[in-house]
Amino acid sequence: MELIQRPRRLRGSDAMRRMVRETRMDKSSLIYPLFVKEGTGIQEEIPSMEGQYRYSVDRLPYELERLQRAGVGSIMLFGIPDKKDEIGSGAYAEDGIVQRALREAKREFPDLYYITDVCMCEYTSHGHCGVLCGHDVDNDETLKLLAKTALSHVKAGADMVAPSDMMDGRVRAIRECLDQKGYVNTPIMSYAVKYASAFYGPFRDAAGSAPSFGDRKSYQMDFHNRREGMKEALMDIEEGADIIMVKPALSYLDMISEVSKATNVPVAAYSVSGEYAMVKAAAKMGWIDEERIICEMAVGAYRAGTQIYITYFAKELAKFMDEGRIG
Repeated sequence: MELIQRPRRLRGSDAMRRMVRETRMDKSSLIYPLFVKEGTGIQEEIPSMEGQYRYSVDRLPYELERLQRAGVGSIMLFGIPDKKDEIGSGAYAEDGIVQRALREAKREFPDLYYITDVCMCEYTSHGHCGVLCGHDVDNDETLKLLAKTALSHVKAGADMVAPSDMMDGRVRAIRECLDQKGYVNTPIMSYAVKYASAFYGPFRDAAGSAPSFGDRKSYQMDFHNRREGMKEALMDIEEGADIIMVKPALSYLDMISEVSKATNVPVAAYSVSGEYAMVKAAAKMGWIDEERIICEMAVGAYRAGTQIYITYFAKELAKFMDEGRIG
């Protein structure tokens, strides 16, 4: 048969496949989520996230050292306080868990890049992402506390803040607050396209942040909606977001693709706790090849258009890149 087009020519060897690879990854694009909690000498495994831990501030440097050795240079911090109240005061306290963790991390590992999750859910007694007016989250009152929280994180050493609350106008509120206090160069990574997803279940176990009543569907997005996601992304950019995040990643590759094509800022994707837990559970049963699945999921997100990948598999991916199994 006289074939002119033979695409298999470019698949004939490993060297050739690498040469023509369309999607490339780098360790510098990985962000690793870390949970810090009150207490001392604590490194406790999260039951629903095998291999992931909650660390007390004094144990945090040991994990930071492991991440640095692996070549993962960016960390996203989540705080778990001992005490919670109606207004989430631990989120913006000068001696809050994230603030203390930042100061210790910056002292021990100043070359790592620290991003903080800015939200109220871990700190409120009711578990919602803002202050309540009756049984509803008061959007505008919450903005003041989110801005206050972001400012406290930056003062403690955060290199970037990442609001995840999904309140209307929170990017603008944070941007104006930081600018007024002289932090004009601190970037904001907005959880802009954040869906109300069942994939968050293990995270709520890890952070103790499940709402005590109702759900978060009045502020997180309906997963049926595509155009609404684009609206949120464009609004946040207009308000001053420097990076736009799509969350979760695995079931929302279409949104990663659309946002990356429609915007002129970097796009991040968060491979969330449920994605991690499903891989771990299936691998434990021998149903999947864990390493190959980790790589395939990551490449899928990058192929869709993400430039930044937030993942609990960051250390594994860094290792696979070093070994030439992905990249």
